[in-house]
Amino acid sequence: METLNVKTREREELLDITNALANLVRASGWVDGALLIYCPHTTGAVTINEGADPDVVRDIVVNLRKLVPHRGDYLHAEGNSDAHIKSSLFGCSQLVIVEKGVIRLGTWQKIYFCEFDGPRSRKLWVQWLPA
Repeated sequence: METLNVKTREREELLDITNALANLVRASGWVDGALLIYCPHTTGAVTINEGADPDVVRDIVVNLRKLVPHRGDYLHAEGNSDAHIKSSLFGCSQLVIVEKGVIRLGTWQKIYFCEFDGPRSRKLWVQWLPA
């Protein structure tokens, strides 16, 4: 297992980690298999979505705030219940195919770490699953 360290700047943001993962695949010499990307944080997540138009990421963050507001009918004492809910909605992991040393994504897709309680220094666990 490898660890990918990420640093976020905002309370809520989607951080493109696609290139960092591609670099890890190349540096590790992984050729054919799958890459499991796992977030061990209860207020973070991993997702795949469009990366060509930055407005998509902005739209996700802005409208997610409306769906699950920071201040709401929450009892959790830390004041970040919205972040826990958003993390559960997105999920803590993604599994992607690697073929001939290349992460297989659709034309417009990127892999994102989702920060819902930042800014923070975070880590993602990356597990190689050979074919």
